[in-house]
Amino acid sequence: MKKKIQSFIKENWPYMTASFFIPFFVMVIIYLSLGIYPGSSRSVMASDSFSQFSNFHASFNNVLHGKQSIFYTWNASLGLNYLSLISYYLGGLFTPLVIFFKNQNIPDALYLITLLKIGSAGLAFWVFAKNTYKIPKWGHVMLSVPYALMSFATAHSEIIMWLDAFTYLPLVILGIHRLMDERKPTLLFVSYLLLFISNFYMGFMIGVFSFLYFIARMLTNWKVYKKRILPYGITSLLAGGASMILVLPAVLDLRTNGETLSQVTQFKTEATAFWDIVMKNMIGVYDTTKYGSIPFIYVGLLPLIFCIFYFVTKEVPKKNKLLFGSLFIILIASFYITPLNLFWHGMHAPNMFLFRYSFLFSFLVVLLAGYGFEKFKKDDLGLLVGSTIMLIAIFALAEGTKSAISYDYIPITAFVLTVLFLLLYLAGIAFYQLKKIPMHYLILLLLILVSTEAFVNTNRMLKGILDDWNYASRSLYSEPYPSIKKLVDKTKKENDEFYRLENLNPVSSNDSINYGYSGVSLFSSIRNRHSSSYLNDLGFRSRGTSLNIRYPNNTLLMDSLVGIKYNISESDPLKFGFSQTDKAGKFSLYENSNALPLGFLADTDIYKVKQPTNDNLSSQTELFNALSGQKENYFKFYQPTIIDKKNVKIEQNAGSVTYKEVQNNIAKDITWTVNVPANTQAYLSLFPTDFGQLESSTATMSVNGSSQKSQINITGQYYNIGYYDKPTSVTFTVSFYGTTAVSFMEPKVVGLDTKAFERSLQAIQDKGADLTAKGRKAVGTVNAEKDQVLLTTIPYDKGWKAYVDGKKVPIQPFKKAFVSIPVTQGEHTIEFVYLPEGFVPGVILFIVCIGGFVVYVRFTNKPKLALVKPNKRKRKKREINIL
Repeated sequence: MKKKIQSFIKENWPYMTASFFIPFFVMVIIYLSLGIYPGSSRSVMASDSFSQFSNFHASFNNVLHGKQSIFYTWNASLGLNYLSLISYYLGGLFTPLVIFFKNQNIPDALYLITLLKIGSAGLAFWVFAKNTYKIPKWGHVMLSVPYALMSFATAHSEIIMWLDAFTYLPLVILGIHRLMDERKPTLLFVSYLLLFISNFYMGFMIGVFSFLYFIARMLTNWKVYKKRILPYGITSLLAGGASMILVLPAVLDLRTNGETLSQVTQFKTEATAFWDIVMKNMIGVYDTTKYGSIPFIYVGLLPLIFCIFYFVTKEVPKKNKLLFGSLFIILIASFYITPLNLFWHGMHAPNMFLFRYSFLFSFLVVLLAGYGFEKFKKDDLGLLVGSTIMLIAIFALAEGTKSAISYDYIPITAFVLTVLFLLLYLAGIAFYQLKKIPMHYLILLLLILVSTEAFVNTNRMLKGILDDWNYASRSLYSEPYPSIKKLVDKTKKENDEFYRLENLNPVSSNDSINYGYSGVSLFSSIRNRHSSSYLNDLGFRSRGTSLNIRYPNNTLLMDSLVGIKYNISESDPLKFGFSQTDKAGKFSLYENSNALPLGFLADTDIYKVKQPTNDNLSSQTELFNALSGQKENYFKFYQPTIIDKKNVKIEQNAGSVTYKEVQNNIAKDITWTVNVPANTQAYLSLFPTDFGQLESSTATMSVNGSSQKSQINITGQYYNIGYYDKPTSVTFTVSFYGTTAVSFMEPKVVGLDTKAFERSLQAIQDKGADLTAKGRKAVGTVNAEKDQVLLTTIPYDKGWKAYVDGKKVPIQPFKKAFVSIPVTQGEHTIEFVYLPEGFVPGVILFIVCIGGFVVYVRFTNKPKLALVKPNKRKRKKREINIL
């Protein structure tokens, strides 16, 4: 076996190397032209890559270095199922490479991993082509380069978790071929398994497509291939079952905490138009990956030529054309018909980055192009030349009749380049057919042209990302890192018990999972929706399905309740009970003397606390009083007075007010004054009348030399204007920027009575249970004066198990959000242990299905001797039946 591999590599290394490194270096060169390279000031991070993927990869680095459990993280919005997060964001084979990078240098890790995944896609398609098409050896490379650099892959190259799928897709289809033609299921099993483990989301799309492909190919030769239905079904089911080690915990988690299914409200997909398929096959057409985009299906003009040739040549049976053409019909129909489009996305409408399955169209083009190239001959009756001329005519017709509104993003240069390359391909093919050049020269010429075309198109795709999203500066990510990390590490050294921390000037919304501290904020498709929803009701903003939750702009009550012991901030947070303890760079560390522990005892009446309403201050009050046994009134309202305004026109409405710009693109500044009583923490309440209209609007609160900037529709309602131990007339300014107008319910100043707050806080602290949280466990002791409830701020998840004095006790979810357990009178040892729901069955399925597949392969590959009766006239050979 070893000699066979060595011989194969020795024979094919030039083609393998080219199929990997041509796409690899095309990306390197274009990134370099954008100022992106290892250590560059501009990073490879764009869109979600900055806030999500960089931090999630950094967290995986923490796992690899033993700083965090692979099952659970305390460092993502109070606490989170980390295995589920891995299955969606971090399942790729290249992810462990982050171990060779420091978290401060994760941008370089993402750069390298992106290049490796693009190159691997090219190599994977070469493997498929080498084992599929009977064409010249460099022809396999000629097809692999455009596949690796198709528009979908390059236009979404910052979505690093999707790129693995492009490596596994050709291997899955090759596995189907081997199973159908050679009765060898191993490649299909392994490819499916790695695909589903890498990313179950893309795995679903490829799984559906590959099933349809199997059916189409089976029907090309029903008499022979019908016998492969059972082997295909067994192999697919066993691979899917083995993948449940990661997929099952994720599916169960998403069933509880995921997005709701989208409703079909219209038949035709939004923004799509008649010429989309033609226009998106031109060179360098990038519209957007935000809302209103159309599918990215470009995979190169030469594959498109030979794909069309596949359908026009008489060398291909009509049945095959109809069957594989039906796959195109299904995909194109899905681009335009909303129910079909939603199906490919798991019945959930994507949040930007639309038509996420459109890479399947590109793959099908290249796949059939290979078969078309097989049938290409010197004398093809002019079909290939005619197909190319027809393409030019179609592109010209589309360009001439296109709607200026629908396709305003397509420059004339895209059409010119498209026609130019089609003419170059036409010239090369014509020279070959006129016997001016031999086939091997033609292949090399076409490879050069294909690589050049791919370079031009990829350059436009990456520049499109730059214009659409911008590649973030490395300094935004790396520069604050040493200072923040130093302060975070200091808090870890000073604390044995569990605590939480938040940065008022964060680098991104997912800092906590990177730096390794427990906080509130999170932006992730994998989240604990119930706990975030409850926190939203208590003032931490987490609207809709809780894709986001943010810490800023809430009250001291909630700081205490969720155990915020520290704030990191560039300026004084002006909070009662917070005092500065350290400083690093431009950041200072402030310690909160009023933070509550992870758990606290409460009477059983705590479950009778009313479900929060839209009035989060009343909800905070009721919960705090129920925990403390007090009947305090913490909040009072005061009317502020506007004393100055700049660039703003004020419009009063019934119960609301609108602040409009006078001059565009200049901040709207409003200065208020208010009399704050003694012993009061004061906040300005700004509640938008329409969150959707304020997506890009910010508010900067400036008071007493400190300022904090917030995104209005993302963060909370209560903008801090400071603590005052004596009656004080406070003047503060809010600067609004980003939209021409902002509308709020009539702004009020909310005053928190710190004396009442302290009385209740002390009562809760007296019943506190200091728990130590590490890995996937939280342990500690409690001393209950009577039968009570231990309420924690651990987000409730079915994966939690609780033990009191070593005996398992039932967990009672508090408001579906937090873990609580009953405790009897006396002193007890408490232990909470987490294991993702579905993990144990997933492990069992993993072992059973892999073992079952091994047995299946050995059984089906075992020679079976057919019993033959002796025949004196003629000896019959033994029949060997290999399934």
